Amino acid sequence: MADLDKQAVVAVLNRIVEHELAGVVRYTHFSFMVFGHGRIPVVSWLRKQADESLLHAQEAGEMVTLLGAHPSLAIGPLLDAHEHDIDTLLRKSMESEREAVALYRDLLDLVRDKSILLEEYARKMIAGEEMHVGEVEKMLRKA
Repeated sequence: MADLDKQAVVAVLNRIVEHELAGVVRYTHFSFMVFGHGRIPVVSWLRKQADESLLHAQEAGEMVTLLGAHPSLAIGPLLDAHEHDIDTLLRKSMESEREAVALYRDLLDLVRDKSILLEEYARKMIAGEEMHVGEVEKMLRKA
């Protein structure tokens, strides 16, 4: 990790912490706002996403401390469009997942060929977030 720009890597990791913590709040809030026949499975899925966002924030925070830095105590933006139909909630979820992919790609760009640990971590997270985007795209498709 000698060639690693630790300051830049920590900055991206802290943005990831903030984004994922915002995801915990966003997905939890979304789960409160689901009504109708599809409520139970959608609420369950949203709460699972909130749990996963917390895990992702914890993992990123651990990477920050591994690098000898201090994890951010901030939280990413929490915007509510006050539209709560399931399709809107899913589209907002997909936007958030795409933002996460971009953050993890930023991390990968910084650590590629400099830290196997951080490179593998970034790749694993990109794969997971891309899978989430695909899941949401399927949920938004009309049969």
